[in-house]
Amino acid sequence: MSLKIPISRSTGGYSDNVRRLREALDRADAIVVGAGAGLSTSAGFVYAGERFERHFSDFAEQYGFSDMYSGGFYPFPSPEEFWAYWSRYIFINRYMDAPTPVYDDLLALVRDKDYFVITTNVDHCFQKAGFDKKRLFYTQGDYGLFQCSEPCCRETFDNEDTIRQMVERQKDMRIPSELLPVCPHCGRPMTMNLRSDDKFVEDEGWHEAAERYERFLRTRGNGRILFLELGVGYNTPGIIKYPFWRMTAQNKAATYACINYGEAVCPAEIESRSICINGDIGKALDDLR
Repeated sequence: MSLKIPISRSTGGYSDNVRRLREALDRADAIVVGAGAGLSTSAGFVYAGERFERHFSDFAEQYGFSDMYSGGFYPFPSPEEFWAYWSRYIFINRYMDAPTPVYDDLLALVRDKDYFVITTNVDHCFQKAGFDKKRLFYTQGDYGLFQCSEPCCRETFDNEDTIRQMVERQKDMRIPSELLPVCPHCGRPMTMNLRSDDKFVEDEGWHEAAERYERFLRTRGNGRILFLELGVGYNTPGIIKYPFWRMTAQNKAATYACINYGEAVCPAEIESRSICINGDIGKALDDLR
């Protein structure tokens, strides 16, 4: 089925849409949560402004970039400087708790339901909030993992101890050279396990999670399933947004819901079974509770 150009579905009023979504949550036999960057932004993981200045003012002054995202692409002159920046970046966005309890509120809504989460986020917020690891599929990697930069193997490596040492021991925006991470198999430099090119490692855990997700869809696909999309934009719509639209169109018992600030839309074909809320995710989840 071909889907037409999306149309805005922020009609009917905010309160009415929240009520409809509450009813959809209650009657659903299964819930598939699709989460994008907007969910973590609502939880306080913002990459510019005061949070950037608090953690990266020295880098901003030295190198001239004004947000964390830009800093991630900066051509640092040495690997010691590169990892000084990235260790801080990973520490505050992976190992620190989210500033606001958005993920906890989401868990409270789905905890007692048959749910599964697919996300393009790499900050591990779902597991830190208490979501069942076996019901999560991180499609784009994890800030908490290293991989070989080649890569010479389909293996990833936990990085928490190394990252914490890098943060604690760095000086003048450099880490000690002995902390530079290298692959234990080939000795090449390590990099983050983030999908940015064809060198991204899909390790055994990644494939197991992918299979669990496919099995969940396969065994619940014809029932009353709620596809709940939270903060998903158009950088990689083929992972969550378009499949959610397609699966809703194919299953007449399914409902599609979207909470997104400024991008709450749906195709015309599924308009009657869609709930689109244009607003802050955290507020909407709080109101749903």
